[in-house]
Amino acid sequence: MSSDRLSETLLPKRIALPVFASDALSSVAYAPDEILLTLGLAGGALALTHSWLVALAVVLVMVVVVASYRQNVHAYPSGGGDYEVATVNLGPKAGLGVASALLVDYVLTVAVSISSGVQNAAAAFSFLRGHEVAAAVGLVLLLTALNLRGVRESGRMFAIPTYLFIGSVLLMAVVGGVRHQFGKLPQAESAGLELLPEPGYESLGTLAMAFLLLRAFSSGCAALTGVEAVSNGVPAFQRPKSRNAATTLFLMGAIAITMLSSMILLARWTGVQFAENPAVQLARDGVPVGDSYVQDTVMGQVAKSVFAGFTPGVVVVSVVTGLILVLAANTAFNGFPVLGSILARDGWMPRQLHTRGDRLAFSNGILILAAGAIVLIVAYQAQVTKLIQLYIVGVFISFTLSQLGMVRHWNRHLFIETDPAARRRMQRSRIINTIGAVVCGVVLVVVLVTKFVHGAGLALAAMAILFLIMTGISKHYRLVSQELTVAEDAADHTRLPSRVHAIVLISRIHKPALRALSYARATRPSRLEAVTVSVDPEETHALQEQWERMGIPVQLKALDSPYREITRPVVEYIKSLRSDNPRDLVVVYVPEYVLGRWWEQLLHNQSALRLKTRLRFMPGVMVSSVPWQLHSSHGQEPPLTDSAPGDVRRGDGR
Repeated sequence: MSSDRLSETLLPKRIALPVFASDALSSVAYAPDEILLTLGLAGGALALTHSWLVALAVVLVMVVVVASYRQNVHAYPSGGGDYEVATVNLGPKAGLGVASALLVDYVLTVAVSISSGVQNAAAAFSFLRGHEVAAAVGLVLLLTALNLRGVRESGRMFAIPTYLFIGSVLLMAVVGGVRHQFGKLPQAESAGLELLPEPGYESLGTLAMAFLLLRAFSSGCAALTGVEAVSNGVPAFQRPKSRNAATTLFLMGAIAITMLSSMILLARWTGVQFAENPAVQLARDGVPVGDSYVQDTVMGQVAKSVFAGFTPGVVVVSVVTGLILVLAANTAFNGFPVLGSILARDGWMPRQLHTRGDRLAFSNGILILAAGAIVLIVAYQAQVTKLIQLYIVGVFISFTLSQLGMVRHWNRHLFIETDPAARRRMQRSRIINTIGAVVCGVVLVVVLVTKFVHGAGLALAAMAILFLIMTGISKHYRLVSQELTVAEDAADHTRLPSRVHAIVLISRIHKPALRALSYARATRPSRLEAVTVSVDPEETHALQEQWERMGIPVQLKALDSPYREITRPVVEYIKSLRSDNPRDLVVVYVPEYVLGRWWEQLLHNQSALRLKTRLRFMPGVMVSSVPWQLHSSHGQEPPLTDSAPGDVRRGDGR
């Protein structure tokens, strides 16, 4: 796709909602699992009585965050999102900290969403059990291929499953609510089991109970991931970009809150028991169920209860839930490359990340994200319970710094704004962002305290390493730019060398060598000589005699090499030329074969490559490769003629 078709990839709201909001919407499939699982450590009674309180707290945080980010997309429509807000208002280091957190969390989003999707799909397709890692890796590769095709194509493909998921969950909520109202809602398959507390959780004091509730709350806050993706992706929206992004945020928040609340209520009404170690924690008549018991996800158990007697309903919910969790990773596939491109533009990441591919997608960023997610999936065996412990901390670091930056943004604008109506709007926005900063800061502290030893510490370490790497990249780019900058009044860039000393490297007299000599002579250097390295005195003497017989009008100089080295004598000779005449330019012509097959490279000792590598680090020296294309480079096989074995050996040797 040509660059002038970039506008064709912009997204309307109906496509932007599934593309950017699928992460937050899909979290309803695993956020209830994590809430009930954490509360279940103390036994089933706590999960049944307090799950709705934890869910309510998560919902309140989501309302605050969505309201806060609606201010962000209006104030910063360029797509930098949290990174731009923190950089402009809190400084480059704060912005880099936000970027580090977001990049790590995008990778975790892909790993968590796809792993959870595979687990949910296994509830309907038992053949996936035991092959979750392979299935998850395959899905990452599939998503990578789809996103390399371009944003609009992938967005259209993801819209239908996302809307099917929303419809199926809302239908399940309505049917479940009606059946509960009339007393006809069946109990979940695990409701008849006893959920035993984990060792050490049998009798919790007030402080321990509060800590456990906070830990469940921090796990449930996984439902907030994806909010920042909308603010990062504002440039991908159709005009008016800010208004469309804000509307998408509102719709995403309303739908996610409705679905999360419905799932928690349905799980409570159906008596779902959910354990981290079901073989030991779940018991029937006081006896643990053992390893033969297969624990479905909360979504799967609720679907079987709500649609009891209607199997197609259960299958549809399982299939679309698995699909939406896999496709939720697309939020990261849209957010990570865009953020990487912005960081590359600002000099924090390699410049290659700033370039769009031939399908107008940021191909390099997509490939890096896919590689990082695959590593996590394989390392954690696609287990959501383990991956989720690394999650969330990066999101709330970016949330907190972004909202602090927005407060400073409004303070700065209020200082110079005189219009009363505009000031009232800014003051209202400042209040919203202040509340957002306080709430997100409190949640961040809760997440760090309750999850640090369970995996959040590793995520922080990854962010710190990424921060240092990006700092080093920026320093490198600054030093290179400083060294290459030419002052307008400088005359050095127009100064010519005193003389040009040309050297043609010769191993034997063959077609590549004669071509290199011809090219060197055509440049008319001040001085031209051919140089060979004398490894075998007899072969060197034979070369000199042939040189004289052929009447080649260039002096041939032989460099002694008692230790049979090729590179060092040439380098030392060129150094001596440079030291005698530091203002001279030395041009070294290297005849080379161009080979067509990879295995042919193994038959040549690459001495030319080693020599060129050494010469590149010498000031005042230029290396010119003179290629000779062999028949294999054109996909042809030359006719084989009788020749002396020595010729072949010498041709390969140097």
